[in-house]
Formats: sequence, C-alpha cells, structure tokens
Amino acid sequence: MDDRSTHDHSDWEAVVLAARERARGRQARMVEDFGLSGDVQYDWSTDDARITWSRAGRVFLTGRLTMIGSVSLPQQTWLWAWANEGLPAAVLGDIARVRAYGEAHGFPVLPWPGFRYDPELVAEARMVAASVLDAEGLWADTVDDVQLHFLVHDLTPVPNG
Repeated sequence: MDDRSTHDHSDWEAVVLAARERARGRQARMVEDFGLSGDVQYDWSTDDARITWSRAGRVFLTGRLTMIGSVSLPQQTWLWAWANEGLPAAVLGDIARVRAYGEAHGFPVLPWPGFRYDPELVAEARMVAASVLDAEGLWADTVDDVQLHFLVHDLTPVPNG
C-alpha cells in the first residue's frame, strides 16, 4: 500500500508539527468554550453529518461532521473516507480536498486510499486533515470493531440547552 522509503519526510514533518499545534489549541478551546467535559452525552449521524451534545437530556450544542476515515481493528488498516464508497455523501464534506492537498504537495499518506494502521500515522493524518479543512475540532468514536474519525465544524450553541 505504501512505500515510505522514497518519501522525504522533512516537509511532511513540518506540516504535521504545525497541524498538531493548531489542533491542540482548537481542541482545548472547543472543550473549554463549549463545556464538552464531565457528564456530557453525544449523538452523531453520518446520514446528515450532524453531531449533538447534551447534558441531562437537553441538547446544548450542535455541529457538522466531516468523516476523515476509519480504522478496522481486526484488519489493522486505515481507510480514508474519500475512498469509502459506503459512506453517505453528506458526511464526506470536503474530505477530497485533503487528498488533493497531499497530491499537490507530494505527501503520500493523504492520497493513499488506505494504509496499515499505525496510531501515530493516523494521528498525523487526522491533524493535517483538520488543518486543511479548518476544523474546529476532532471527534472519534468506536462502533463494533471500527474506529471512526471525524472533523467537527460549525459549532452552534442551542439556546436554553
């Protein structure tokens, strides 16, 4: 699936470092500004690419999701959302821009449909995707034996939530 031996990592490492710093700051602000810690419940849907957060049964925040990709835990593989034909179009958002960014800058990880699961490489791919698509935050969930990775956009507080 990949041949890292022919790839000069220095440019990739610089992009990842900047994306990591950006993601850390935005993630911390998202959690703090919107109270996403403690007794918070969430519900998301790939059909309409929406996520809601609630506390004590009252929705207090909504957002739009873009699916980045998924990890098959049994197969130990990553699959980009843009390469997953089974996903609803709504949840793909602009994820194809991440692939195009990888192609334009010679970053093999981004245009590969998938790769062998490596937690650090998945983290790097997620953070770079968040940077390219100017996401407010990252979200992940595990369903059955698949990790699902999302970007969060357009956070909107719900009045009286």
